[in-house]
Amino acid sequence: MSFFKKLFSAPKQTESEEEFLDTENLPLDQIFVKNFIKNQGKFLYCTSLQEVSQNIANILQENNWKTITCFDTDLLKIINTLGIQKSDKFNNDYPFFVGCEHLIAENGSILLSSNQVKEHKISEISDNFIVYATTSQLVSTKSDSLTGIKTRYQGNIPSNISAIKNYNINLKNSDFMSYGNSNTKNLYLLLFEDL
Repeated sequence: MSFFKKLFSAPKQTESEEEFLDTENLPLDQIFVKNFIKNQGKFLYCTSLQEVSQNIANILQENNWKTITCFDTDLLKIINTLGIQKSDKFNNDYPFFVGCEHLIAENGSILLSSNQVKEHKISEISDNFIVYATTSQLVSTKSDSLTGIKTRYQGNIPSNISAIKNYNINLKNSDFMSYGNSNTKNLYLLLFEDL
């Protein structure tokens, strides 16, 4: 009898299957946040632009940063009220304040393109990022994010598309597919509710 019981009994769930079942019924934003925090990202939820500005001021004060690098004119409007120095050149001593293309829920990564980082590789930019994103930029998978870019920029698809998915700069990446191209950053995410 125990032989048949062993033969027909259901296999035990692995840790990854249990994790999948945990996130299967969660909303997209909660899946993203769970994976983002698991990758050691720092997450701040904002419901107003005033709250975004205040959180940026707190981040700068916490890290004793006096200057910030930013290229985006819309994001410059947010930090102009803070009275901090701005730079249009990359410097590892200054955090980089940037928008993004998408937030990918399946692995908690942030997708950037040449629209945000120009021709620079992410590994060449400052180790410290402050990313501004909206809840409407959340997508489920990497495939969804690339489809979104293709749809949004029909005929003028940006180059230099890459993702940041590790948020601990002391972590060594063991993925042989990304050898020599570390996209690990100390990253703060300001997620603005726009839906």
